[in-house]
Amino acid sequence: MDMEAMTNTVKGWIENPVKFARSHGVNLSSPSVVADPDEQIHILIIEGFLLYNYLPLLDVFNKCYYISVPYEECKRRRSGRQYTVPDPPGLFDGHVWPMYLKHRNEMEDSSLNIEYLDGLKTKEEIYIQVYEDIQNNLLNRL
Repeated sequence: MDMEAMTNTVKGWIENPVKFARSHGVNLSSPSVVADPDEQIHILIIEGFLLYNYLPLLDVFNKCYYISVPYEECKRRRSGRQYTVPDPPGLFDGHVWPMYLKHRNEMEDSSLNIEYLDGLKTKEEIYIQVYEDIQNNLLNRL
């Protein structure tokens, strides 16, 4: 992934979310009742497991979530996936998990305020937790 290009894209969105969406062919929902575009609320969700390890992006995050999954569950999920080129024997224990731990430790050493989510919960439970948290944050800003 080209992290520099992604950073530029995110910063372009931050400068003017409406213009950015239109220039990328994204249909916006019905116009807001807020007349002043500077007072409209726009939310950009950026997803990726190495985002919190890329220094140029750290200053753009308002809220950070990290879905944590224990070793056994992570290995079970990985082994259930079908890849075009299958994982060679020992890849998970010899590379995938150690790299996960390395990057997680780096992330934890950053200055970000990260909210950890239980990856053993259902997708719906995680969605509801994040949705409610974002709603509460927005209400506290008003």
